[in-house]
Amino acid sequence: MKQNRKSAPGIIDAVDMKLQLKPYDFFTLANGIPVYSIDAGAQDVLMIEWVFYAGNWYEEKNIVAATTNFMLKNGTKQKNAFAINEHFEFHGAYLNRSCYNETATVTLHCLNKHLAQLLPEVAELMTECIFPEEELAIYKQNQKQRLEVNLKKCDFIANRLIDEYVYGFHHPYGRYTSTLDYDLLQRDELAAFYKRFYTEGKCLIFVAGKPPADLAEQLDHAFGHLPLNENAVPEAQYNLQSADIRKYNIINDPNGVQGAIRIARPFYNRHHPDFAKVQVLNNIFGGFFGSRLMSNIREDKGYTYGIHSYLQNHIHDGAWMISPETGREGCEEEREGV
Repeated sequence: MKQNRKSAPGIIDAVDMKLQLKPYDFFTLANGIPVYSIDAGAQDVLMIEWVFYAGNWYEEKNIVAATTNFMLKNGTKQKNAFAINEHFEFHGAYLNRSCYNETATVTLHCLNKHLAQLLPEVAELMTECIFPEEELAIYKQNQKQRLEVNLKKCDFIANRLIDEYVYGFHHPYGRYTSTLDYDLLQRDELAAFYKRFYTEGKCLIFVAGKPPADLAEQLDHAFGHLPLNENAVPEAQYNLQSADIRKYNIINDPNGVQGAIRIARPFYNRHHPDFAKVQVLNNIFGGFFGSRLMSNIREDKGYTYGIHSYLQNHIHDGAWMISPETGREGCEEEREGV
């Protein structure tokens, strides 16, 4: 239907909006892996995400979880890193992996017609990774160089220090990386973490796009026989150790002209009965471009180009945070204005 672009669309009161989420299909594989699938695609493309409880909450040594997740594509018993990447690129697919605080993911974007050629390759990454020493050495070198560059960025420093001050450095949410951590990293530690939290770990699968009719059969054929979800997720408890000092001023680059401000406090996660109300409150005061923080600090006072607030919503602990950047000479004025 042709739209009339000369007149603005009518305004609908938010109370009258009808938001209907698409229904999802749920099924389990032979080994008990739960699969959630949404048929919401117009083209024959698909996204599949494998979610493991393999984040840094479960590591015994710093950066083991993130390194293990990154190196899933860097070599198996049958293929080297080049061959793995070549296989996915040949089929026009994109395979990514990400590590978070509690979970780690492997995400596949592909055409439906190539699913049968790609799922066994993903399964191979979850069962036969060998973490080659030469690939690990390259990873360490690249990460140390990237860290050296990032340590000169004010926003990078502010983000990692505010987490330490809110949660404590020995809490998984407050821990951050040093070059020494990379030097001490050993291949055997990655292999042990991989076996426990990937090969024999807890896994959930999410599918979105336009799934083929035999999606359940294909997933079950590739993953239903793997030794996943047989063991319980290990319980780990950490206590918050917030900093005693309430205000810090860090100069990481004496020649830098930019400044970053972070204001935060511990807060409840989404299991608290008032969480939904706080989300609405946060959105009004700092969660979007027209929020009160933006109109006050950006438009009225001109301290920054952008400022926003958000809730760090983790599985366990949480925080409420305000995040702006500004010129170094205006940091104190902006902090007081917030």
